[in-house]
Amino acid sequence: MSVPKALTIAGSDSGGGAGIQADIKTFQELGAFGMSAITAVTVQNTFGVSGVYPLPAAAVAEQIEAVGSDLGADAVKTGMLFSADIIEAVADKIEAFGWRRVVVDPVMIAKGGAELLQGDAVDALMRRLLPLALVVTPNIPEAEAMAGMRIDSMEKRRRAALKIAGFGPRMVVIKGGHDPVSNEAVDLLYDGESFTEIAKPRITTNHTHGTGCTFSAAIAAGLAKGASPHAAVLTAREYIQAAIEDAPGIGGGHGPTNHWAYGRRKERVR
Repeated sequence: MSVPKALTIAGSDSGGGAGIQADIKTFQELGAFGMSAITAVTVQNTFGVSGVYPLPAAAVAEQIEAVGSDLGADAVKTGMLFSADIIEAVADKIEAFGWRRVVVDPVMIAKGGAELLQGDAVDALMRRLLPLALVVTPNIPEAEAMAGMRIDSMEKRRRAALKIAGFGPRMVVIKGGHDPVSNEAVDLLYDGESFTEIAKPRITTNHTHGTGCTFSAAIAAGLAKGASPHAAVLTAREYIQAAIEDAPGIGGGHGPTNHWAYGRRKERVR
């Protein structure tokens, strides 16, 4: 029996709502065996990040080597990478193993404002990692940084997607959660040929910690199982919508989403 395997290369979240903890929960819920290479240990809870302790780039590379040389990976997602050195090491390993189903979540700033990607690392992300990506999933502020432009309309989001696609990823998904204008959260998908808008009702809640990590992990799980990029994105959008709508309501700040909500909903339908 072939078991779908997904590798997350990201930071650790002590609060369990984001980072590798969210990724592995998501992999498990969507039927992929989860593996990890930790890039940094963060000290955080629902009130924010109070400490970031990056690992040496060599330690990140060794973790990826250990997984790739033995277990292998059907899909890979990257999250918090923190530094240019770590990005270079990650890109080298992705190239060495020839991984093609790569999801890049360009984590830059935590919800509380903590910097999760150093300024000089943005260039390394664009130059080394985006050409290796099958899917890249920036939110609007991240897309602004990557495209070098202000985004305040859907038309500008389309222009930004075209610019980001020019760096090499085959699919760009600009998430709409940071656009407060509409009663809907509209994600924009660009596949190199056409645009698709994915709209879901906007949920008014403080419990959205880790949504970006969870969404990109859900895409990676779908790709690991053999889904097309379009199908993986659509399933991931359903997954994160359920996770936000059924948030467990824990913590005094920006609480986590519910990583088991999607699966429980499917069970109730049967």
